[in-house]
Amino acid sequence: MALLQISEPGQAPAPHQRRDAVGIDLGTTNSLVATVRSGTPTVLQNDAGQSAIPSVVHYAQDGSVTVGQEAQEQAIVDPLNTIRSAKRLMGKGSADLEGTWLAGHYEFDTTVNAMPAFVTQAGNKTAIDVSSAILQTLKDVATRSVGGDLVGAVITVPAYFDDAQRQATKDAATLAGLSVLRLINEPTAAAVAYGLDRDESGTVVVYDLGGGTFDISVLKMQKGLFEVLATAGDTALGGDDFDEALVALLCEQAGVSDIEDRGSQRRALQQARAIKEALSADDTVAVDWDIDGNQSWQGNITREQLNQAILPLVKKTLSPCRRVLRDADIEKSELSAVVMVGGSTRVPLVRDSVSEFFEQAVLTDIDPDQVVAIGAAIQADMLAGNKPDTDLLLLDVIPLSLGLETMGGLAEKIVPRNTTIPIARAQEFTTYKDGQTALALHVVQGERELVADCRSLARFELTGIPPRVAGAVRIQVLFQVDADGLLTVSAMEKESGVLASIDVKPSYGLSDGDIETMLKDSMDYAADDMQKRLLQEQRVDAERVLEAISSALAADGDDHLSSEERDAIDSKIDAVKASAKGEDIDAIKSAVEQLEKGSADFVERRMNASVKQLMAGQHVDAVAAQLEESEDS
Repeated sequence: MALLQISEPGQAPAPHQRRDAVGIDLGTTNSLVATVRSGTPTVLQNDAGQSAIPSVVHYAQDGSVTVGQEAQEQAIVDPLNTIRSAKRLMGKGSADLEGTWLAGHYEFDTTVNAMPAFVTQAGNKTAIDVSSAILQTLKDVATRSVGGDLVGAVITVPAYFDDAQRQATKDAATLAGLSVLRLINEPTAAAVAYGLDRDESGTVVVYDLGGGTFDISVLKMQKGLFEVLATAGDTALGGDDFDEALVALLCEQAGVSDIEDRGSQRRALQQARAIKEALSADDTVAVDWDIDGNQSWQGNITREQLNQAILPLVKKTLSPCRRVLRDADIEKSELSAVVMVGGSTRVPLVRDSVSEFFEQAVLTDIDPDQVVAIGAAIQADMLAGNKPDTDLLLLDVIPLSLGLETMGGLAEKIVPRNTTIPIARAQEFTTYKDGQTALALHVVQGERELVADCRSLARFELTGIPPRVAGAVRIQVLFQVDADGLLTVSAMEKESGVLASIDVKPSYGLSDGDIETMLKDSMDYAADDMQKRLLQEQRVDAERVLEAISSALAADGDDHLSSEERDAIDSKIDAVKASAKGEDIDAIKSAVEQLEKGSADFVERRMNASVKQLMAGQHVDAVAAQLEESEDS
């Protein structure tokens, strides 16, 4: 809450102490910074009068760093040291480079902390380093514009950024000396700017296609409440891919099989981008392409040719559109607006395809490049305490389910996907073996039933558990997801109060398209996954029975069983072990039932012996008191 100043008697009231905060759209192609001035959100400009600053960083041999247009001009003459589209590697691992266009344009060191690092003449630079340089430049623009220090920034991220990618963004901001007030999803920021500008209510779809990422979100807006009902998308799809497709078209037209020189590759991408932008207004563009300094090609490229080249990519965005409507349980006819966000939505084929899919005209009257930064600035102004009377409330969701590994390699979902955040959700677990004093917890993310098909986020241990019989210990595991979408997991044994927790900072390594693939696979393999889960659960039950019987036999088998009886039980144990190796659920269940039935007399004898030992030499009333005390505890 902002502090108020009280004036002395007879003096004019002191003005409210304003706290300057900014909203930052950290984009793949361009980045922007905005703030609220006199109640109006404004996108700030650098000294060159640019509001959209290219997300390009050049590293010089002397260690100096340039960002923006000046850096972009170095792309052709010094391509390996001029880094663009680094956002596509935020939170990604070295294995994710394979098959990406970045792998063909830069040299990488893949041995640093599982994160791929751009090899430059100024040293190895990760995507976090590159993003930090961009954020530092935006911070400098802001401080010069507002004339003082910033209390913090709201930074936007794609709605489909996972925990690793969000954490990487916060790490980059920390390196740039920025205090992050909140991470906000890009579609949500756009909805804030759109909704407050028009005082709208209703259910809105935000289609956000930028340079390197795609998001589609369904939001319900009413009286300052922005609730995200569902989100979907692809963190590795955007205008960069359009450019690559257009380069392939140019090569085909010019009869060029491959472009090996890095500078020529950059020149081709710049040519493709210029053609793409020109064809957003014209039907035909004359092209004079300097291929490699020695050969060139002149000709025409039509909008129809562009459309054919990028049509598969545009269609790829429609699958998440179908899924997000299904997840939100919304019909197309219930939508009050379809808002287009991101520079790539300027492409006519994108607008036409989205309009046709949602069966209504899309909104293109707002600047798709600036609306995200404006929405972030509005949120930053509120969080800085400059609008204490605001009724704006943002409710985002998590993109993928979060859970734990349980016995048998099963994934137990604790927080389902599309759950509104912030959220705290707990579930109780217990021990598997008698006398167990520690528990290993494996946090996973995904939609499949088996851990092997999900993504590992973190591992930690809870130690100091009181030794009890299997199943007697109660352990509460709490998942907490904050407003930035970052996860903390804690585990507490209820009897002793021992506690362990971890802030989940997973190793960067979610591969391109993993999130979409996870969701698609969860639907495609739903029946198969459920069958595998039932099989694993039956195997776990068999292991539990085997553990209990084997432990009892080791302790008292010789005292209560004849050799014939012991052989019979051992035979049934072997039958359970053999069936558990197979995949016939009924066979495993039947073998377990036969073992339990065959060992029932042995279990009864052990129980009678334990009761007899308990009662030996004691009065009946004393035994009853002990039993009551045991039940109460």
